[in-house]
Amino acid sequence: MSRKLQNQDKMLLSAIELIAEKGYKGVTTQEIAKHAGFSEKTLFRNFGTKLNLLLTAYDRFHYGAEMTALFHEKLVHDLPTDLKLISKTYHDLMNQNRKLIMISIKDEHLMDVLKDKAQNHPRQLLRILTEYLTQMQMEQKIREDINPESLALAFMMMNFGAFMNNLDVEKSIYNMSLDTFVKDSVQIFVQGLKT
Repeated sequence: MSRKLQNQDKMLLSAIELIAEKGYKGVTTQEIAKHAGFSEKTLFRNFGTKLNLLLTAYDRFHYGAEMTALFHEKLVHDLPTDLKLISKTYHDLMNQNRKLIMISIKDEHLMDVLKDKAQNHPRQLLRILTEYLTQMQMEQKIREDINPESLALAFMMMNFGAFMNNLDVEKSIYNMSLDTFVKDSVQIFVQGLKT
């Protein structure tokens, strides 16, 4: 990674940290730049505005690129194995980006502004998961009478619901380990797809 990208990442991570802690309106670009170890002028030269800094953080640190790489490099076309890996990776990346996700949920104004950015990654995951399930149908590894896009959406919603449940541990409706959830939910899902 180039020095410029490393410096930009420092600024992005500082923005995420401080905005998650103080709120979008509660932190200044000067505070973000100082926290990252740069001048405010450098921050503006790289990102222009605080909002652009946050939008760039969404592009850089959400899960789209990592999930795409997973689908192209690590899946073995064994449904239980692949779905466990997809689930586990999804939860790892969502938890890694927990603060970024909390920022978009906490602030109603930001929720509207970030809506398109926040939806880009799930849309990308829906597309590649649908392609994967379509391929599994073509290989006759899952039932042909179910729409692959509906399956992909159901799988994503199941995992997103589990993530949201664990986002605020004090308000959690269940107390189950992530490993148990992934194992059991994938087993139930696969059972329903058998040919």
